[in-house]
Amino acid sequence: MTQGSATPLPAPKERRRLREARALTQAELASRLGVSRSTVRSWETGRTTPRGRKLEAYVRLLGVGTTLSDDAVSGRQEGSVPALVGAGAPPPSRENRASEDRTADGAEPAEHADRGAVDRDRDRPGGEGEWGDADQDSAVREPSLTPAQAFDALYAFAAPALVRQTYLLTGRRELARESVERAFQLAWYRWPEVAVDRDPAGWVRATAYEYALSPWHRLRPRYRHPEAPPAGGSERALLDVLLTLPPVYRRTLLLYDGVGLGLPETAAETEASTPAAANRVLHAREAVAARLPELALPEDLHRRLTELGSAERLRAAKPRTVRHHGEHRARQWTRAAIAFTVLLIGVTALTLRTAPDHYEAPLSPPETIHGLPPRSAPGPLSAEELVLRAKLRSQTSSGPERLIPDIR
Repeated sequence: MTQGSATPLPAPKERRRLREARALTQAELASRLGVSRSTVRSWETGRTTPRGRKLEAYVRLLGVGTTLSDDAVSGRQEGSVPALVGAGAPPPSRENRASEDRTADGAEPAEHADRGAVDRDRDRPGGEGEWGDADQDSAVREPSLTPAQAFDALYAFAAPALVRQTYLLTGRRELARESVERAFQLAWYRWPEVAVDRDPAGWVRATAYEYALSPWHRLRPRYRHPEAPPAGGSERALLDVLLTLPPVYRRTLLLYDGVGLGLPETAAETEASTPAAANRVLHAREAVAARLPELALPEDLHRRLTELGSAERLRAAKPRTVRHHGEHRARQWTRAAIAFTVLLIGVTALTLRTAPDHYEAPLSPPETIHGLPPRSAPGPLSAEELVLRAKLRSQTSSGPERLIPDIR
């Protein structure tokens, strides 16, 4: 929630001095905040600035004492899209990562934290950082995780909040669970690619949103009828307003006002330009404020979205179950592909065996011809014809001489 007091965030050099004064390395600070070591390095060099609850935790660990207001954190100019509060708490540590952490206002931690579960810089040897600056804490190495452990950590951190977000996107509880499970199954199938992604949680979130918003679900019998609305009147009204928005506007509003992504990140995930994403956010806010005037402020809208998602008891499956179902589905598709290939090879071989190897001209079908005179047979020979036939036979049988007509 928005803080009343605003204490400026120290300068980048001062942030590093305060961290060293508290005897904290970059790796230790990143582990406590649930972000990557490169993220802390970018904060201390001034390339990026934390926001929301990440900012509050960062300021507390530096020992400043108080936190910034959201308007001071965002750094947005007056007249642009208003800033939003952060939507997630730091990810859980390895000791309690499997359990669900709840924030002070009852909201679940969002999955958009900076690569909290899978750190691509975890096993990188010491030397220069991502931008060429030397990493003085590269000697601190975190224990490596197996692919299954890294997947389980990502699932335990991102899945609970992602199920609630997908429910706000679709208004269907079962579809939200199914979308998240399918997204994580695909992530486990393509884990070598997802593990090195800059934002694995964002990769899974985009996949779940795409599956949940697929128009083919309306043809499935189980999703033809609407589900029961929330019990509370205010939650029901907010969900009805969200579902009346176009899917692309609903998704943009949820990412920006619900999840708390920045405008460039929201535009990139929705495959739109930054001005287009800003216009979608403004139009979606106007539509919500027209139906619910008490949600005209972005802070109130974010709070209500968090309360609406937390009001539903949406539980995600166990990570081991998701991995098992994903592997089983992959085996089924592999067997189906092999069977189809074998069938195709068999049909091709049979066709080559039975197909003709030369051209045969087609025979025209017989036709009956009408109007011809009947065929006449020769009649009996006369006496003169018989004598002539006998003469011809007797003269031609003895030699090749030709008969000369008698002119007499």
